[in-house]
Amino acid sequence: MKIGILALQGAFIEHAKTIRQLGHEAVEVRLPADLADLAGLIIPGGESTTIGKLATEFNLIEPLRDFARAKPTWGTCAGMIFLAKDIGIDRQPILGVMDITVNRNAFGRQVDSFEIDLPVSVLGDDPFHAIFIRAPLVTGVGPGVQVLARLPDERIVAVEQDHLLATAFHPELTLDDRLHRHFLSLVEKRL
Repeated sequence: MKIGILALQGAFIEHAKTIRQLGHEAVEVRLPADLADLAGLIIPGGESTTIGKLATEFNLIEPLRDFARAKPTWGTCAGMIFLAKDIGIDRQPILGVMDITVNRNAFGRQVDSFEIDLPVSVLGDDPFHAIFIRAPLVTGVGPGVQVLARLPDERIVAVEQDHLLATAFHPELTLDDRLHRHFLSLVEKRL
C-alpha cells in the first residue's frame, strides 16, 4: 500500500521509516499532487500552527480535507489538532474533519513533556509506551467517536472515528509499531 506522510514540518521521517519497515511504500506529501493514488495519510506531530500555515501556502488545506473525508487519515500530536473540528481558536487553519474538541498544548511547555505506559483498547492487553511532547488533549467527543486511550486521570489521548485516527502522543518515536499496524488495518478495510 502507498501511505502518505504530510511532510511539511515535524516527525514525518520517523513515520515513513515505520511504514517502510512494515513493508509498505511511504510517500512524502508536500503538494496536492502528492495525494494521488494514496491509500492512507499520516499527519505527524510538529507545530500545528506551522503545519497549518504551510498547508495554506501550498494550497493543501482543501485537498487534505477532501482526502481525510474519504480515506483513512491518522493525526499524531499536532496532527490530532489539525484533524479536529474545534480547537478553541478560529485563526489557525485546520481540516475540521474529526468530531473532537482539542485543547492545544494541554500539558504545558516542552519541559512538561512525559512518558507513560497506557492501555489502548485496540492493541490488546499489553500497554503502549506513550511519549507526550507539548501534547494536545481531547476535551470533547462527538457521538461517532470511539475513545481508545485515557490517562490514569481519565483525560482522553487517543480516539477513532470511522476511518480517522488521532493520538495525542508520538507512536513514531517508539519501537512499538502496533498503532501503525492498527492504522494500516483501517486502510486495508477501505481498499
